[in-house]
Amino acid sequence: MTLPLSIEVRVWRGEGVESRHRLQAAVARPDGVLSAATAEPGLVTTFRSAAKPFQLLPLVERGHADRFGFRDEELAVMAGSHSGSPYHVERVAGILARIGCTESDLACGAHDPLDPVSLDHVRRHPEAASALYNNCSGKHAGMLALALAEGWPIQGYQRADHPLQQLMHRTVAEMCGLEPEAVAVAVDGCSVSVFILPLSAMARAWARLATARPEGGERERALHRIRANMVTWPRATCGAGRLSADLMEHTGGRVVAKGGAEGLECAGLVDRGLGLAVKCEDGGARALAPAIVGLLERLDALTEPERERLAERRHPVLRNHAGVEVGHLSVEIGPAVPAHV
Repeated sequence: MTLPLSIEVRVWRGEGVESRHRLQAAVARPDGVLSAATAEPGLVTTFRSAAKPFQLLPLVERGHADRFGFRDEELAVMAGSHSGSPYHVERVAGILARIGCTESDLACGAHDPLDPVSLDHVRRHPEAASALYNNCSGKHAGMLALALAEGWPIQGYQRADHPLQQLMHRTVAEMCGLEPEAVAVAVDGCSVSVFILPLSAMARAWARLATARPEGGERERALHRIRANMVTWPRATCGAGRLSADLMEHTGGRVVAKGGAEGLECAGLVDRGLGLAVKCEDGGARALAPAIVGLLERLDALTEPERERLAERRHPVLRNHAGVEVGHLSVEIGPAVPAHV
């Protein structure tokens, strides 16, 4: 039986509600059966960077990660959206050097790093700006490695008609329990394919990631390895203080998580065998932390110490430019009409 829910994040200024964010969510088992959902678990939206563990899957599943001798830490960077810290940039540069590529081969483009140290460096030295700082450069380095291992040209690897992107399309569809024809493709912020599909299908893929075991078949072993790398190196997948890293660190790896642009966060509950996909309808990223921590509490998926460690994520404080506390965010999770897919 599906537990029907409603999720709303409220932004308070003083004692008044200034804004409201409505969120849709799906909680699924590996077979796609929903355990809990809001009114629209079938909401069709973009998978964005929450698809990265599955875009990494072919490199690991086909044995190429071992062929190149990639370390677990490097695979975690490939599965992540890093903050552009010196640590991340060095790891991506090392991956490229190992496969005989350079930053000029990356098709992701450049943007300001999220890491304050790197941001200060780039602003003082504009000539240092490069695609290495792009949060997707790890994923792109992994894609270059896959193309080389398969004997495909690296030129144009980002285009939807390239065999690498077609493989990504098929793999993501398979993990989500869909035919490739049912998964539309657009262009992501980093220029590779982004996949458009229902939240419920995303949750199913994350449930499969959460339940993968090392004694399973080839694909399951690869999924288990990717998940183990992510939870062992959570800061490699994003950066210190980021939501996904906090979820993995504060639960000791019982939760594996990955965010995506436009207000998306996906997670897998390893000990419960469930996958979660949470989407803020207006794309507001600030609503994600209260929503997903509140949902985990509603599912009784957090221990009391974990709740305490994540309390600031559930109730973020708002401060003005002078550092004065002026408000907070809260989440309301209640019953809703029965869910439909």
